[in-house]
Amino acid sequence: MELRQVRYFVMVAQELHFGRAAERLHIVQSAVSQQIRRLERELGTELFDRSARQVRLTAAGTRFLPEARALLVAEERARAVVAELTAGRTRTLRLGTSTGLGAHLDRVLDALAQLAPETAVELVAARARERLARVVTGDLDAAFLRGDPDGGGHDGLRFVPLWQDPLVAVVPARHPLASAAADTVALADLAKVPLVLTGRRTNRALVDLVVGACHDAGFTPVPGPRYGSLDDTLTAIGAPGGATEGLWTVVYAAHAARLSTPRVAFLPFRAPGMELTTSLAVRRTDPPTGLAPLLAACTSAPDGHRDAAPNGHWNAPMPSEPERGSPSDPER
Repeated sequence: MELRQVRYFVMVAQELHFGRAAERLHIVQSAVSQQIRRLERELGTELFDRSARQVRLTAAGTRFLPEARALLVAEERARAVVAELTAGRTRTLRLGTSTGLGAHLDRVLDALAQLAPETAVELVAARARERLARVVTGDLDAAFLRGDPDGGGHDGLRFVPLWQDPLVAVVPARHPLASAAADTVALADLAKVPLVLTGRRTNRALVDLVVGACHDAGFTPVPGPRYGSLDDTLTAIGAPGGATEGLWTVVYAAHAARLSTPRVAFLPFRAPGMELTTSLAVRRTDPPTGLAPLLAACTSAPDGHRDAAPNGHWNAPMPSEPERGSPSDPER
């Protein structure tokens, strides 16, 4: 017995006319008649009385009709279950990101593909406040964030610490610090070098960390000029013919290996503490179904990724592109 035979039988039983049933099924009448005959042979009885001018159900056909309808209902229910499972398997996880995550994000996505190969990931780049707001509203399932969140409106979120994101100093490649034998730099060595840094309103956690560390090292950083983008900042730092002291800024170490900027050098800080915690922001209630494997992927990704830069120093990550009119800003 085939389901299409059952479907044809139910349609003929409803119409009591082979021609009208064929029209509703969008097939030729001979195909309907042929399949009904095959069904009757398999069941060993006639389901329709064709002796009169009007088609009628036989006693066997009348008894079979509710069971045939039940079969078709079961078919639809089975299709719906499979469709629901398939939709769950192929769901898309909307993940808020920022530039500068570098190898961290690569490792998370690789691990997630192993843990939940049925889950697709849509990466959404946005400023930190926008990412958090979209997680609250459900437009994003989760979002990465460096440091503590700014402002309010986060009562519906929880922040799961994932890893530490160290910063490195960016100095001109011609600077004496870049040519020194040591592969690290002390903050005090940068006391007289103007610092290019985003405004505090743009990235409070980063500014407070850098400026506070400078104060702890015994100096207040000399404010440098502000540029409209990270590319402009790096170009200015590496420009030939500048002042001896040059300029400096900070970038995330996870991103530097992806940059090819021979006119600047990336130097890890000698003292510990120049790092921000990267967390995953998720809703406290109604979490997405793909959250568990995502968290597992984040925690299974190994921390600490260092690649030697072409100039021999640690090739550190670059900050994300800042807001228009703001200086270099390692995006949160």
